[in-house]
Amino acid sequence: MGCCAKVGALVAVLLAVLIVYCTKSLLETPEVPDLGERWWKVAKPAKVDTSIKPFKIQISDEILKDLKDRLDRTLPFQAPLDGVKQNYGMITNLLKTIVDYWKNKYDWRQREKFFNQYPQFTTNIQGLNIHFLHVKPAETKGLKVFPMLMLHGWPGSIREFYEIIPLLTKPQKGRDFVFELIIPSLPGYGFSEAAEVPGLNPPHIAIIMKNLMARLGFQKYYLQGGDWGAAIVSNLASLFPEKVLGVHSNMCVVNSFLSNLKLALGSFMPSLIIEADKQHLVYPRMKIFGNLLLETGYMHLQSTKPDTVGVALRDSPVGLAAYIIEKFTTWTNPAWKDLEDGGLTKKFTFEKLLDNVMVYWVTRSITTSMRLYADSFDSSNIALKVDSVPIDVPSACSQFEHEITYIPESILKERYRNLLLTNVHTDGGHFAAFEVPNLLAKDSYDFVERVQDFEKQKHKK
Repeated sequence: MGCCAKVGALVAVLLAVLIVYCTKSLLETPEVPDLGERWWKVAKPAKVDTSIKPFKIQISDEILKDLKDRLDRTLPFQAPLDGVKQNYGMITNLLKTIVDYWKNKYDWRQREKFFNQYPQFTTNIQGLNIHFLHVKPAETKGLKVFPMLMLHGWPGSIREFYEIIPLLTKPQKGRDFVFELIIPSLPGYGFSEAAEVPGLNPPHIAIIMKNLMARLGFQKYYLQGGDWGAAIVSNLASLFPEKVLGVHSNMCVVNSFLSNLKLALGSFMPSLIIEADKQHLVYPRMKIFGNLLLETGYMHLQSTKPDTVGVALRDSPVGLAAYIIEKFTTWTNPAWKDLEDGGLTKKFTFEKLLDNVMVYWVTRSITTSMRLYADSFDSSNIALKVDSVPIDVPSACSQFEHEITYIPESILKERYRNLLLTNVHTDGGHFAAFEVPNLLAKDSYDFVERVQDFEKQKHKK
């Protein structure tokens, strides 16, 4: 018995040591990794052209004729189940309406002029030709001008920002500053080249974007992003804080052991985590997880087999439209899955939605865009723990009630150590710049004002 007791005591001690070690490692702040600057093509030429070239979107007649032919050859749609609305994905009755609009009313040549209304450029960074809008304010007299890098995500594109651009580049009443905007297409999205080797994840894209801003002559600047853009600007802020005046995100995420532990404990007493009027955004957890499971099936597919699904989507414009536009229903408002029309025209138009689809179609970039998921969920990227590196630069989080996930301010402060502004809007969902540009623009202006006050107070000390 004495021997058994000693063995039991030893096992208990070893377990205690293991628990302490694991807890310590989970709670430790990771070091900022040195990722270097990788070359994203298979071959590297002896000399690289780093000039900045003007760019205009000019899609060939051949691509447009091919699109028309494919739309005309669309197979008859599978009839939907009775009364199913959007609960099995995009209902084909709605898809037929969208395709009819695409074939008979949508005019790409007119939309091409719309896309080209703002100055565009390309430049080669680490092997990739990166496309970007560069929009300067028309009026600057008596105003400070702050450069701001704005990044989209999936399944979005630069098209998301066209409604917010004039709000940010034109002087606003009562504001003593205005923005100069740099809006790139992410690598592998739209008009930016895709990597030829694996591993191009958000931290490495952050390096490309840092180098783009340096190429343009900006040493310090503001950041704004949603979806993958939010991940990238957060990584840029944590990896290169000396370059960042402030980071504004409309999808702030904290996914640490401690944050998840707090959220779990909050199930028993939500008031410890979040205000009473916002508890429905976080609890009950099973309801939240249920919605996440419903809305993230695409993520598992794209993080494991992007090239397989990419074949189908790259070959069928109707399939591509269904796959992308479906997200503008439930990611804008999950309740819209119970509407016959998916609620799409409550916040968007078919023309705007097809603009975004066309960016993917005419550039043949759907497969390369989805590879970002596989490269991001790769074990080597996860091991870097870049998303756990604290952000010390001034930060702001605009949150929208119908976003896929919501993080309470008490938890956001774990990662965003100088969180100067959080706004929770009852209107709006995932595609904020596209859907509610006025709200996002106001938050951006309010945040910069907070940063200026923050810097003044810091210098006084």
